[in-house]
This record gives sequence, C-alpha cells and structure tokens, in this order.
Amino acid sequence: MRLILLDEYNEQTMQLAKPIYDRHRRVLLAAGRKIDPKYLERLKQMDIRYIFVDDAVSEGITMEELLDMPSWMDAIEIVQQAFETVKTKQSLDVRNVFKLVAKLVDEVNKRKVLTIIPSTSLEADLRLYAHCVNVTLLALQIGKKIGLNSLQLRDLAVGALLHDIGKVMDGKEEHTVKGFEYLRKEREISLLAAHVAYQHHEFHDGTGAPRGLNGEQIHLYAKICAIANEFEHLVSSQQIPPHEALEILMAKSGSHHSQEIVRLFVENIPAYPPGTRVKMSNGKEAIVTKIISHMQRPYVRYLDTHEEISLIDHPSLLIVETVSV
Repeated sequence: MRLILLDEYNEQTMQLAKPIYDRHRRVLLAAGRKIDPKYLERLKQMDIRYIFVDDAVSEGITMEELLDMPSWMDAIEIVQQAFETVKTKQSLDVRNVFKLVAKLVDEVNKRKVLTIIPSTSLEADLRLYAHCVNVTLLALQIGKKIGLNSLQLRDLAVGALLHDIGKVMDGKEEHTVKGFEYLRKEREISLLAAHVAYQHHEFHDGTGAPRGLNGEQIHLYAKICAIANEFEHLVSSQQIPPHEALEILMAKSGSHHSQEIVRLFVENIPAYPPGTRVKMSNGKEAIVTKIISHMQRPYVRYLDTHEEISLIDHPSLLIVETVSV
C-alpha cells in the first residue's frame, strides 16, 4: 500500500487500498476496487487530492505507521460536532473532546512512529476538522518527546484540536482571538489550551499575529502547535512531500519557529513515509517499506531486485530524491 496523488492513479496497475469518503463521512468507494474513469473525474471535481492504493510496487507495505481510517474518521466527526456546536452557539460537549483527546494520546504513546493521512484525501467540507486532528497527532508526538506528563499532553491536545475553532465563529476579529475568547470562558478547558488557539500564529521573531509576541513570550504548547499546523498545511493543502516540508520548517527555524522544537520535530516526524518511491545515491530506485527507529533512515526495497535493506546499516547510502509514479 502507498499514498499517491489522485492524478497519479493508473487503473491498469492500481486498486484502492483504503476507502474514499464523501462529505457526510459515508464510504463513497470501498477498498479493494479499481476506480472507474467517471468516478475518477468525480473525485477530481470533489477536489480529493490523495488516495491510498495497492499495486505491485507497494506489495507487502502495510503502513502500520498510520492511524487506522475508522479511528481517524471518528475523530474527525467529534471535532466537527464540537465546531458545529460552537457555530450554532450551543454548549460545547467538553467531555466528548476529552474522550477523544485520551484516545489520541494513547495512540501516540503506544507507537514509535505515527504518520498522518493528508486532510486533502477528504472533501473540502471535512478538511478543517481533519486538519485539526492531524495537527493534534503531530503535536502530541513532540510533546511526548519533550517529556510532557499526561495532564500536560491533555492540555496540548485540547488546544491543538480546537486551535482553529475561531474560524467557524461570527465576528470581525482574527480567528485566533475569537477562539481564545470562547475557550477561556469554558471552565473545564485549561487556559493554557485556550492560549494555543490564541498564539499559534505568533512567530519566534515577533512578526506574527495577533499580538506580535516573540521567543519566550509564546507558550510552549502554541510553539508546538504552530509547527505542526504549518507542516500539515504544507503536506495536505500545498501537496509538498514531507521531506521538503521539513526543509521549509528548518529554513524558518529561528525566525518563525523555535529552533529547538523544529529540531525535535524533524527528528521525530518521518521525512519519507512508507510507500514513498525514492532514488538512492547509488542510482537505484527503491520504495520505503517501514520505519523502525530512525525517522530519516528507513528501510527501503529496491524495485529491480526486491532486496530490502535498512539505511541505518548503510550509512553512506542516501536518498537523493523522490520519484513520482
């Protein structure tokens, strides 16, 4: 199994590995089938940009590093319900949010590696909520690495999950301000979680918004969320490969983002997720099969000989570029 851009789909050699959902979270196309040309055109009209496929090249790749699709869709539903509750000026079901946070923390804690499903593998109506789930999963991985305790991870996750909630609220203020003003009045939600919504567009050098905070004035949780937020946007919305998205974050290290947190992010988020086709420094083409410990030194399988090797055991062998289908 591997993730590809919809435009790369080949009906002759590929079939769906994971279902495609409509805006009501119903299965539109089931796994295990080919995509008819008329359905392919419909998916393009729906602006679905990524799909998971099985083909000969990716045979045997399980992508266990992903959160399973049903759990991801359940999480998206809970975030959607929370946002719609706020949009319609009803009372937020904080207990439901906390239950979801507990599940996401558990998912991150029990895994060495967790990669995200791009939010643009869904219709536009669901992307905001999928984006928030993905940002939370990314942020929790950094919080875990920093050594945050369970209560701190909960506050980080609640803040990340609701960081964009101001986008569905009325008013002329920036979404960061609206989200903060709402969340800080929720007695069961930590003020620190509310500050994630408030500060996630602040920059390390003081050029961000809404208050132009800098450096240590920005809370740790907001710094983490800001990096996760940008990475998710780069990969999902701008369709930038993860290794290039990490390079962009490193280029902004010290200006937009904290150098230390960017370093931790790069060390703990896979640059080449399983299923990525690559060209090696020895000239051979390969596919990434799995990641055991080192995020930037995965296992790869040569396309010609099918030999699988660990790049940790071959320190002079490098990935030089990714290869499209």
